[in-house]
Amino acid sequence: MSIYDEYEMTIGIECHVQLATKTKLFSPADNDARDKEPNAATHPIDFGLPGMLPILNREAVNLAIKAGKALNAPIARVSRFDRKHYFYPDLPKGYQTSQMYQPIILAGHVDVPMEDGSSVRVRIHHAHMEEDAGKLTHYGDHSLVDLNRAGTPLIEIVSEPDIHSAAAARGYATELYRLMTYAGVTHGDLYQGNMRFDVNISVAKKGATELGKRAEVKNLNSFRSVERAAEYEFKRQVDLLESGERVVQETRGWHDDKQVTTSQRSKEDAQDYRYMPDADIPPIVLSEEEIERIQAEVSMLPGEYREKWAGLGVDKSVINSLLANQNYARIVTDIQDKAGDGATKRVANWFASALVADGSGSDDDSTPVDVSAPYVSVDDLIVLAEMTEKAELSSTNAKELFNELLGDARDPRALAEAKNMLQVSDEGAIAAVVDEVLADPASAASIADIKAGKDKAIGYLVGQVMKRSQGKANPAMAQKMIREKL
Repeated sequence: MSIYDEYEMTIGIECHVQLATKTKLFSPADNDARDKEPNAATHPIDFGLPGMLPILNREAVNLAIKAGKALNAPIARVSRFDRKHYFYPDLPKGYQTSQMYQPIILAGHVDVPMEDGSSVRVRIHHAHMEEDAGKLTHYGDHSLVDLNRAGTPLIEIVSEPDIHSAAAARGYATELYRLMTYAGVTHGDLYQGNMRFDVNISVAKKGATELGKRAEVKNLNSFRSVERAAEYEFKRQVDLLESGERVVQETRGWHDDKQVTTSQRSKEDAQDYRYMPDADIPPIVLSEEEIERIQAEVSMLPGEYREKWAGLGVDKSVINSLLANQNYARIVTDIQDKAGDGATKRVANWFASALVADGSGSDDDSTPVDVSAPYVSVDDLIVLAEMTEKAELSSTNAKELFNELLGDARDPRALAEAKNMLQVSDEGAIAAVVDEVLADPASAASIADIKAGKDKAIGYLVGQVMKRSQGKANPAMAQKMIREKL
């Protein structure tokens, strides 16, 4: 038993989600600065120049309302903004506009599916709207300021400390990502910082009544980093306690190249920020009818897909791969509604194989959930599944045609005919070929092996049938006939 087994980690996660608006939270500046020069996506409001008054982006509010539905959380009828004061070169106003006291999203929860089939419920304390700060780039003894991100609309989702393993932390981050992208709240590009995770972790002896001092690991932008940072920090804190030292409440940074965290600064308390109401921004007042109308626009969420696919009998990895592409998830559901579970299971496995092959079916991909993939005809996929079920196509040829349908091809039956892929299932035609193979002196050794109980030898005979039929014979039917004739 390791010394680490005597301790338990407790984790709460704050996640900053960049809202998928065209403009910033309080200014008309472009909210997409990916290909822009430094300080090009800005407006005088972002700089905090005298006389510049903020105008709240209503679309940002709508997206926050949708996020509330994904978080199983009620929306506040009245919410307001506060000024969070601190001095930093990338914050020219001298304060960040946030929601400290009356956030727009109230307490909710996220159910996190785990690899072993269990589920962990992580409570959401609240989620609030706020603007992002700019970016500092450090060069030796000086730094450069880029305010392209200043004023970027965010929601910060604050969880309760309900997570007790690094795997559950990763699972929560992954599920939160899926929820926000499926709800249309964010584009979800992790590489561009569309979602950033701050992991608060403390350790204590198992059975302890009080939590230990926590350290906050800031700005993690991949699910793998969330897991590995939690693992490292857990061991670091246990090692400190076991050596008689104390854990300091502080902010730490994660170095992915070295797989370590390092101290950045002591952790501030709320009073250090001198919060006060922002007098320039009126409260957000929402009616129940307005909230319901906006949340009705949210399409199916990951949990609803899992529930709908529960009876398919597919592997968990297949479901995870499908959920990496929202458009394909919709297609699979449409097939289920029109053709039932049999065709759906077959198509689901095809999609999963295709997604894994192109690298987009990974839980740790830093690209967004794909919502723009070409829409493949549901009817064509149903026809392809039925052709495969009826043994008109081999599984290999079916996958080939499936990939062509993904590439904008249409009419799988016509494609199969043009490529001479259709299998022969006519019993008389196959029986004639089987008779030829069994009569061939070259088959004698295999026939003798089969009769002696060496069943694998039948593979040779089936192969000869396929060869003589130019690959068109139904192999299952050929094997059945061979056994009957022997």
